[in-house]
Parts: sequence; C-alpha cells; structure tokens
Amino acid sequence: MPDYFYKARDDAGRAVSGTMGAASTDELTLRLRKMGYMAVSVTAAAPKANSLRDISDSIMPVRLKDLAAFSFKLSNMLDAGISILTSLRSIESQTANRKLKAVAGDLCRQVEAGALLSEALSKHPRVFDRFLVNMIKAGEESGKLNEILRRYSLFLDEKQDLQEKITGALFYPALLFASAIIVILFMVTFIIPQFADLFARSKIPLPAITKALFVLGMGLKKYAYLFILGAAAAVFFLAKYIATKRGRYRMDAFLLKLPVIGLLLRKIYICRFAQTLALLLSSGVAVLQSLDIVKEVIGNEALAGVIAKTRESTEGGGKISECLRVSGEFPLDAVDMVAVGEESGDLDGVLNKLADFYNKETSYAIKRLTVLIEPLFLAFIGGMVGFIMLAVLMPIFDMVKMLR
Repeated sequence: MPDYFYKARDDAGRAVSGTMGAASTDELTLRLRKMGYMAVSVTAAAPKANSLRDISDSIMPVRLKDLAAFSFKLSNMLDAGISILTSLRSIESQTANRKLKAVAGDLCRQVEAGALLSEALSKHPRVFDRFLVNMIKAGEESGKLNEILRRYSLFLDEKQDLQEKITGALFYPALLFASAIIVILFMVTFIIPQFADLFARSKIPLPAITKALFVLGMGLKKYAYLFILGAAAAVFFLAKYIATKRGRYRMDAFLLKLPVIGLLLRKIYICRFAQTLALLLSSGVAVLQSLDIVKEVIGNEALAGVIAKTRESTEGGGKISECLRVSGEFPLDAVDMVAVGEESGDLDGVLNKLADFYNKETSYAIKRLTVLIEPLFLAFIGGMVGFIMLAVLMPIFDMVKMLR
C-alpha cells in the first residue's frame, strides 16, 4: 500500500498535514473526509532510504513480551472506558519497540479512518497472527474485547514462560557441548601432532589409536575448508528439504518418536493445542474455524494433519475426541478429557484444565530432562578426553620402557 503526503483543513479552518497509506488518492481523500478533514492536496510520498536500523527492525519479529504488553495495556484502557483510538495513540507513544510502535501508528490511522480493530490488525500478519485477529473479531461481535485481550495477554505470558524454561534447560548443556568440541578439536589438531612428531624423531612406533587421531587432526588442519563447506552444504540441503511440506512432516513425525525428546515435545504440543482451542472457543469463535486456526499454530505437521482430519470429521457431525482417539497421536488421558468436555457441554473449561495439567507435566519433564542431559554430556566429554589422553600416554609409556 503506497504512502501519500496530504494537506488538509479541519472544521475550524486550521491546516494539517501528514503521511498516510492508502490504495489510491481517492481512498485517502475519503478517509480524511470521514475523519472530519477537507483535503487540499494529496501527492505520492517520496520513498525514503531505509537505514540499517530500519532494515533490522523490519526483519526482526516482535517479541512475545512486547505483544503481551500491547494486549494487556489495550485491555486495561478499554476496561477503563477509554476509546480504542485514544488507547492505541497512548500505546504508540509508550512503546519502545520501533517496529511495534510503527504498527501501532498505522493501527491508529486505520481505526481513525473507520476500520474495525480486527481489520486493522489483519493488515499486519507478521505481527498479529490469524489467531489473534479471529479472537478480536469475536470480541467485537460479543462486546467482550477487553476480556479477550486480557486472556490473550495471559496466553502469551504462559507461552513465553514455557519458552524461557526450555531455553534455560538447554543453555548449559549446549554451552558445555560447544566448549567440549572446541577443546577436543584443539587437542586433536595441535597437541596430538606435536606428540606424534616427537615420537617419530625418537623412532617410537605409534599405537593405532594415536595414528588415527594424528591422521584425523592433520586432515582437519589441511582440509578444514572442505569440512566447513561440506557441513554448510549438508545443513543447507537439510533446511531446504525440511522447508518442503513432505520434509517438514517427516521431520516432525521423527521428532515425536524420539525416546525422551519426543515425549517432551508431545506434551508441549498437546498443551498448545488445549490452550489455543480453549481460548478460541471461550472467545466465541466457531468450532470449525477454531480447529483451522489450531492447525496453523500448533507447530507440528504430523499433529496438524490429525487436527485437519478432526476438522473434517467434526464438519460431518463427528466428535473431536473420536478422531483424536483413532489417530493414536494424542494420549488417552487427553482424549478422555476432551470426550468429557464434549459430553458435558463445557469443552473450553475442560480444555483449560487439560492445558494446566500438561503445562505442569511439561515443567516436570524439562527438569527431568535437564537432570538426565547433564551427566550424559559429562560422561561423553570425559570419555572423549580420556580417549585422547590414552592416545597421548600410550606412546609415552612405550618411551619410558625403551629408556629403561
């Protein structure tokens, strides 16, 4: 949508000017008229050169905590009786995130021109997903917009809390693993070759494991660029394959089958499924439309396929629990709770309880995974370092024997 520079006058005859996006000059003139201004001139705005900061702001996504704060502030202001337009202007002035600040300014202009909030949000799909847009639309129809925004804010807080738990649990093992790889590469490429050269001058035959590490180290030093190019090519082609629908499905299905990681991921996805569906249903979104949205936001193609089949079955008169049970991808306790919710007519309430249960299960699983991973990494690092030290010490023992 191009930007236009306009000059106009209000009812009192005062001159105003600014820049606004519109499909055409006629549309902008009509918007200004609805806002109480008489357009004097409308010209296409000259495109401004994007700075490096502007480019980075357009690429970087808006963080969950910024979206949660946006929803929470808007909910509180609407709850206090402040109009949407005044609330958006206040949020725009207070927001520190440059991208969200620019988006809030555009929302102000669209709402001032007469657009609904849901329509304005839908113009920014990279910031506000379909999930939020449909909830806002339902809130506008039911008159519970402030309550829905508060629920969405709490939903984002829980989502961010889960992400921070996972990141915190994996940070130390990842740091430990990276440090170990660096130390092992240093020993193999620098320490072992020096010892091998010393033993070669002493005419002491090297053991098989020392020879193997020496060849490996020299190969890494001599053909390092080939190893780097090969690894980069492998990552590139794997990423391209995963980007396809078939590749993403196979990768997601494979991850769910892993012994420990798969169980944790399944709990995370079930928690996300229950939270999202409960929030949509309690906001007044229709069941079929809710299932369509859940399919998009669950984040796993294998489970998204199950939800797509569930949506088709529900449209034909079937029950959600029946399709979930047949798929075999959802645990029986989760399926039984969904069935109870359908029978009692309180599906969103039961789904909220299911989400709380699996949220706690996920927290426990993350703690257990952390306790399991750390000793495994330490054992792996100790074994690798011990193997390298053995390769170094064996020829030293042979040298001592020869000197004796």
